[in-house]
Amino acid sequence: VQLQASGGGLVQVGGSLRLSCALSGRTFSSYGVAWFRQAPGKEREFVAGTSPTGGSTWYLDSIKHRFTISRDNIKNTVDLQMTNLEPEDTAVYYCAASLKFFQTTAREYDSWGQGTLVTVSS
Repeated sequence: VQLQASGGGLVQVGGSLRLSCALSGRTFSSYGVAWFRQAPGKEREFVAGTSPTGGSTWYLDSIKHRFTISRDNIKNTVDLQMTNLEPEDTAVYYCAASLKFFQTTAREYDSWGQGTLVTVSS
């Protein structure tokens, strides 16, 4: 499966942004998909994940009341709606796919998109 992330940009504190991950490949619907982020000088961090059907989602505790992951298996996209953004959300955001479900560590994900930069300015 191949992934391509988009939608990043510059936003002010308290603003919103929607990231999108476009997936291709015949076995797309077999994969769980997650969003990770990596801030400068920090390790890559799990943000949110969704099961192959989109029926189950899981989140990093610190963002679960502000971010929402959703999946459209007709359009082959997985979106991350981010609201009430904070400077600490500044990072490169990556989408990734795994045949294992409910994973939160990067090593469990086999395929990665190229990343999209989100900058939250104060």
